[in-house]
Amino acid sequence: MHIVFVHRDGPGQFVHLARRLICEGWSATLISQSVDRTVPGVRTIRYSDRVSRGNVSTRNGSPAHVPYVAAGRRVADILHQLVREGRKPDLIMGHIGWGGMMFVKDILPDTPAVGFCEYYFQPQGGDVGFAPSETVDLIQRQTLRLRNAVQLATLDQIDCGISPTNWQKSRYPAPYHPRIIAQHEGIDTNRARPDHLATLRLPDGTLLASGDPVVTFAARNLEPYRGFPQFMRAAARVARKNPTVRFVVAGGDGTSYGQSQTNGKSWRDLLMKETEIPPERIHFLGQIPHHQLIRLFQISAAHVYLTYPFVLSWSFLEAMACGAPIIASATAPVEEVMRDGVNGQLTDFWDTEEIAVRIEHTLTRPPGLQQLRDAARQSVVSRFELNASIRKTQLLLQRIVAREARRTLAPVAGLNRSPAHSFTSQGAS
Repeated sequence: MHIVFVHRDGPGQFVHLARRLICEGWSATLISQSVDRTVPGVRTIRYSDRVSRGNVSTRNGSPAHVPYVAAGRRVADILHQLVREGRKPDLIMGHIGWGGMMFVKDILPDTPAVGFCEYYFQPQGGDVGFAPSETVDLIQRQTLRLRNAVQLATLDQIDCGISPTNWQKSRYPAPYHPRIIAQHEGIDTNRARPDHLATLRLPDGTLLASGDPVVTFAARNLEPYRGFPQFMRAAARVARKNPTVRFVVAGGDGTSYGQSQTNGKSWRDLLMKETEIPPERIHFLGQIPHHQLIRLFQISAAHVYLTYPFVLSWSFLEAMACGAPIIASATAPVEEVMRDGVNGQLTDFWDTEEIAVRIEHTLTRPPGLQQLRDAARQSVVSRFELNASIRKTQLLLQRIVAREARRTLAPVAGLNRSPAHSFTSQGAS
């Protein structure tokens, strides 16, 4: 079997699935603009990123969908070339948010196509308009609609969609819900696990261990979407009251989501100046290797995870799997996984004083803290464990391929060719 993955920055969410399929004898091709990590055995075909990404979410009225349409055409050209080379895929699986999957059915109408449905933008109920100071104007609404048009054009033709969580699935228009399955890509709970002997050495040589008063925070980039300003303001409150606590922060100074600073400064620089946290009390590690991130969670005495109503972070689930005591924002994607006082603590995203109080309380190691730690891990093991998640996805893919094979035989076998939208989430449970 030959599967083609399509992703702007691949393999992304497909990395674990790709590894498993390669081990089981599949051949795999990745079509991507850039590669975030390599998977042995996966052939990678990159297409030129000549279209600027800087205008994909602009507020100045420029057509946000144009780069994505161009990406779709380039992916279609590559698929056409694969067919000419005799490498026609048996299955295509790709992220629908960046345009790459738009025209796959125009090239390969009878090849099953599965879309990764990560996030559907809306002007209310999610990340847009979440900040109290943000006003969603007409231009922004039009930009969101144009960006979603790319996803809708893709959803209209693919055989099935996969969304990591129920809340992320719910963001898509209701008529498409029967075609989208809520299925996470999985968390390696054998790797992300509690370790009371874990240590983490800081750049200055300091060795931190489980049991030390360490407050942690992690995000791909330190920015408002992931609550970095609120964390820093809460940390400043805690630092003034607790002279022994250290803060360890993992994340870069770039922008993953939302708007970047217009003055050229990073959010880290701005918040350090605003909060006046003593530099010797807070340690910024930058973007660190995954094994170090796991150690960070394992030694954490209080881990803070804050997010806009948006895509749920892998790091949040990995921190839970490590049994870290978590203070998290009471926002929709988090509340799907965490219950206050059961497997973590929930707090208002904007209330820095409440966040600080929760951190201080957690550092005192109150009764029941270990129970919360254990419950956090069990929540991830029971729902997001990697092997079980991959197996569910594999079974789904096998059903789709088998169904397409029956369609192909329909003229001979007298079978009725059902429309693509007949596939339902119930049929993949």
